[in-house]
Amino acid sequence: MDANEILDYCLAKKGVTESFPFDSETLVLKVGTKMFLLMSLEKQPLGINVKTDPEWSSELREQYPQITGAYHMNKTHWNSVMVDGLKRDLTLKMIDQSYELVFKSLTKKIQNEINNS
Repeated sequence: MDANEILDYCLAKKGVTESFPFDSETLVLKVGTKMFLLMSLEKQPLGINVKTDPEWSSELREQYPQITGAYHMNKTHWNSVMVDGLKRDLTLKMIDQSYELVFKSLTKKIQNEINNS
């Protein structure tokens, strides 16, 4: 997958916005007010940071050398993923789980606003 495919996939989800709050090359995707994916647009190979269930994070890191604890983030919950060499389905599954985990952490009011938009 490339950056455009990932961006298009994420923007198709309800309530997703994009911004560059840290610098001009780190794209942050949020659902509601919380980020669920970070992607460096300048670095190669392409890498993303996503939130995953801690147990699954541990399994992923054991199975795939291109998945590690995310730099500057809570490594129990966040993974850095080098997308090259990973199956598309696995990348999408991690993105989906990150979105869902973050969405569930939003207030009910914000969840309802997103669902009804």
